[in-house]
Amino acid sequence: MSERIKKLNDLLRDEVGQIITHELDKDDGALITVIGADVSPTLENATIRISVFPDDKALVSLKKLKEEVYHIQQLLNKRLVMRPVPKIRFEIDATEERAEKIEKLLGEIAK
Repeated sequence: MSERIKKLNDLLRDEVGQIITHELDKDDGALITVIGADVSPTLENATIRISVFPDDKALVSLKKLKEEVYHIQQLLNKRLVMRPVPKIRFEIDATEERAEKIEKLLGEIAK
């Protein structure tokens, strides 16, 4: 991965996190954390990985973010001094669940 894409991943993660924290109405009681961003090699698209607490509100929060993606994209376009700004999409980060599953399997093997 090039240094430019790494920097852009970090920038998008931080900016989208700020937008979600300060610009969106959060009346569902969920804590949304931006875990990371993955920009495509062409810099046209970006996947924003999020984590939601509590877990049972994850799908509702993801749906709300998908509904607000146009508004979030507009705010991002105003904040970033680059063209084109990657088009964003959201997905739930499942790293923690996978890690728990692997640890459970390793525990069973150790027995």
